[in-house]
Amino acid sequence: MFNHIDLNLSPLERETIDGVRYYSVPDEEANRVTKAATRRGTDMHTLTECHLKNVELPKVPPISEFLFKISKGTLKNIDNIHALETSLYSKQLGIAGTVDCIAEYEGELAIIDFKTSKKPKPRNWIENYFVQCAAYGCMLYEMTGIPVKKFVIIMACENGECVVYEERDKSKYIKLLTEYIRKFVTDKLELYGTE
Repeated sequence: MFNHIDLNLSPLERETIDGVRYYSVPDEEANRVTKAATRRGTDMHTLTECHLKNVELPKVPPISEFLFKISKGTLKNIDNIHALETSLYSKQLGIAGTVDCIAEYEGELAIIDFKTSKKPKPRNWIENYFVQCAAYGCMLYEMTGIPVKKFVIIMACENGECVVYEERDKSKYIKLLTEYIRKFVTDKLELYGTE
């Protein structure tokens, strides 16, 4: 017979959006903002993907349509698309994920990530976006032997701006990626009591 200690914790509602599980927490305003941002980002990805595939765009809420329209001029810099919303993996790094886009951006092969935001973010706030791009670049190279020249973040903002952040220093972000992976593994080992 097992003894149980009741912690009196309320269960959380959960919802899966695009394969990611989200939990509703008691702070309703934070939950509302998170859901709106998730919806905005999902719609933007859907519109962008359809546009780049040359297929009809689906109906979306006005804010999502607005964000897509302000990014449309920037999307013209994309050509020779190698992959859209494609799964990649690296056995060497032990990671996998779905890349938004691998294509030429202004004539150079790039990992391209589409983001939405209320307003443009300072570059030093988006370092993790470039680490994510580095992960996709490493996975692509391991799977195909094809290197990319740069990482590109296209951020459509509710204030009407579409900002493009480019990064060519791939080695800096590959180094950060390996540090993140090493820390993750170390944290997991400590969690389970082995090192």
